[in-house]
Amino acid sequence: MSHREYPAAGRAKTFFGHPRGLAVLFGTEMWERFSFYGLQGILLVFLTASIAQNGLGLPATVAVPIASLYSGAVYLTALPGGWLADRVLGPRRAVLIGGIVIMCGHLSMAIPVRGAAWVFFGLFLVVAGSGLLKPNISVMVGKLYDGDSDARRDSGFSVFYMGINLGAFLGILVTPYLAGEDRWHLGFGAAAVGMALGLLWYVRGWPRLTNAGIGPSRPLNAAEKRKTVRIVLIALLISAVAIAVWAWTGTLTLSTVPTVVTIGSIVAAIWYFVYIFGEAKDVTPAEKAGLRAYVGLFTAAVVFWMLYLQMGSVLTEFAANSVDLDSWGFHLPAGGVQNFNAIFILIFAPIFGALWLRVGDRFGAAYKFAIGVFLTGFAYVFLGWLQGRADDGVLVALGWMAWVYLVLTFGELCISPVGLSVTTQLAPKSLKGQMMGVWFIAPAVGTPLGGQGYSFLVPRFGEQAFFYILAGLAILTAIVLAVFSPALHRLMGQGGHGPRATLGTPPEPEFKRGG
Repeated sequence: MSHREYPAAGRAKTFFGHPRGLAVLFGTEMWERFSFYGLQGILLVFLTASIAQNGLGLPATVAVPIASLYSGAVYLTALPGGWLADRVLGPRRAVLIGGIVIMCGHLSMAIPVRGAAWVFFGLFLVVAGSGLLKPNISVMVGKLYDGDSDARRDSGFSVFYMGINLGAFLGILVTPYLAGEDRWHLGFGAAAVGMALGLLWYVRGWPRLTNAGIGPSRPLNAAEKRKTVRIVLIALLISAVAIAVWAWTGTLTLSTVPTVVTIGSIVAAIWYFVYIFGEAKDVTPAEKAGLRAYVGLFTAAVVFWMLYLQMGSVLTEFAANSVDLDSWGFHLPAGGVQNFNAIFILIFAPIFGALWLRVGDRFGAAYKFAIGVFLTGFAYVFLGWLQGRADDGVLVALGWMAWVYLVLTFGELCISPVGLSVTTQLAPKSLKGQMMGVWFIAPAVGTPLGGQGYSFLVPRFGEQAFFYILAGLAILTAIVLAVFSPALHRLMGQGGHGPRATLGTPPEPEFKRGG
């Protein structure tokens, strides 16, 4: 993105009044999101396309969990990625290494050969690289404003957030058209080019980042290094043996891998909350009261992400099979339908931000979560109705899909930024960084759960029942949350935060998009 620099007397050049390093991180993240959402825009269609169309020819019940796992796994790997930056690499090197790994993943997928080996190896690299880049580039944005005012810091994150959504919009706009119906390597190659441009922008702008993100914040000492190496080697050995046994039993398949990873995500979430409540010694009783409220909000967030982040899988499958993609006078690829979300976010995010400021303390976080989950469930009720029409042989008009994405976007704006803010407010002082990682676990658990629900429910009850069952789950969750919201707000108040903790701009809105 082009920009101007305004020199001021006695002051360094700035990027629209912000540190020049923000322009570097803005462009880097824009191109990384271009590659991520560009791949998401074609992945499901590629997995289900026939062999004659150079796809993998997988049934939807296998492809949907894989695509959902891709969307959710990048959040799970952010936990070790953040730890590596804090203790070993430092954020700046973590972002560079992560970007290189992501680019290699897209290049692996772009190799025009038949078979799935290079494709799944590439997906693995993209997920691993995203775990290094995704959390740490936001950390670096924050470090640009060390010692600065909160208002200027929030404004800087807002500018950075626009780069995220711009990259997502461009990726979904360009990649599906290049991929067409059988040129998948061109689409994957476009994602690789996007990440390469982001890396070039990052390296060229390295000096403008000044001291932001240099070195780990809490480097490992010699004893910790030895212990970490030992734990990693043991974990790798156990994993290798487990995978070998798994493969030997003949149950290591494309259907079982998403299931096992989903179960692992659930176990990780439960273990972490057990650890915080039972093992963390520095958490005060007041902080534990706030954490008990957070468990309720976290559970609602898992349900929300279970529905919302099926855009790259279930909703793309629905668009490919049941939507008239030529109804507006031009052909829109199935993956391109996801761009309704990016457009609506750009339009309505400022409006919702102003709305939350206006309602102030009168409307707490739990109520906002309840509304967001309810809206998401309502969108799925509508999808179920549209699926019924499609089952009767009527192609769904593109305008109806725009309406579905509008309702989903409203739900997102009720939950995602509010969840970020309340996470930072309720986090114990000794666990501030780790609690932001906990927020990542919600989409890491919810997204593959939705994919697993599709593979289990659709063969037995059909697509329409799948939409209605998930809608019922979301609406029930919203009702329960609304009923218990006063109690949750009282617990938050015991921790010294209360409903007013949800006000303001979240400090790290990069995590918002699942995008």
